[in-house]
Amino acid sequence: MTKNKNNYVVIMAGGIGSRFWPLSKRNYPKQFHDILGVGKSLLRLTYDRFAEFIEPNNIYIITNTTYTLLVSEQIPELPTANIIDEPAAMNTAPCVAYASFKLFAKNPEANIVFAPSDHLITDEKTFKDSLITALNYTETHHKLITLGIKPNRPDTGYGYIQQHDKAIDEGLFMVKTFTEKPNLELAKTFIESGDFSWNSGIFIWTAKDILQEFETHQNDMYELFEKGMGKYNTLEEAAFIHVQYPQCKSISIDYAIMEKTKIAAIMPVDFGWSDLGTWKSLFVLRDKDENNNLKHGNNIELYQSSNCLIVQEANPNKLVVVEGYDDAIIVDTEDILFISHLSKEQEVRDITNDIKDKYKGKFS
Repeated sequence: MTKNKNNYVVIMAGGIGSRFWPLSKRNYPKQFHDILGVGKSLLRLTYDRFAEFIEPNNIYIITNTTYTLLVSEQIPELPTANIIDEPAAMNTAPCVAYASFKLFAKNPEANIVFAPSDHLITDEKTFKDSLITALNYTETHHKLITLGIKPNRPDTGYGYIQQHDKAIDEGLFMVKTFTEKPNLELAKTFIESGDFSWNSGIFIWTAKDILQEFETHQNDMYELFEKGMGKYNTLEEAAFIHVQYPQCKSISIDYAIMEKTKIAAIMPVDFGWSDLGTWKSLFVLRDKDENNNLKHGNNIELYQSSNCLIVQEANPNKLVVVEGYDDAIIVDTEDILFISHLSKEQEVRDITNDIKDKYKGKFS
């Protein structure tokens, strides 16, 4: 297959995955773990997926400076120049703006996929076909495309995107509304209406078009990065970004651009997607034993227990024995033992924040 030299992907790998605490922590977030038990980290799986249809030299990974070495270790074939360092965690809008300016400076015709590093895709052929279709469209049309996941349940953990009735092209619609994590009743209404999709956080657009929208809707941020024209992809870039990047407003690309632009389009897709946002999402997806228990790690024995998720990463020689539990998350790492109800998995982030405050970041 011939790969279009103007097509790029930027894999966003700077998050800390706080709802996967204590396995995912600041020094080793979930995208660097093999949480699917397949012998590859989520980041490695994401890279391999895109390498099927994007030129290797056109694959970039943007991550916090803290994780640059981890990225190099897990993707050793990735050129160092293709690892984009964020000097501060500022959410996805600054990340997108920086990478877009950098790629525009390299190739004004750059046509870019922005995608998270820690999602699960089970139907990789449909994923590839969908993105190639989207890239072909944005190459010749001024649209910002987001992939919408066809929902199969009224989930309150996802954002929802409503599409207009009439397609602008086969399988492509203009965006009507965005709704962030609705309550259950509203989510049920969305599902029944048939014109809502889950927000996947996967975007496709040209560098030229997204920068135009930054100039229009986030002019302060645009001007911060625009000062670097002439410095991107040179030895001067790092020093410039170190000063400019922390001055950005911390805001998501959804709030900063997608909810304001007039050219947002949605492509509803179905390729076996999960954002793997919580322990329960992992529990639902992975194989369980005859008592509906998921065991991740070595030497785990359960007795009279069901519906449990047990993770043992503290010591491969350690024996973990669980007796008489139902609906439990038990995660044993080198410095933390975490036990909770599986049904309370949405509260992990709050617990993480509390522990961070109480122990001054020691266990986070």
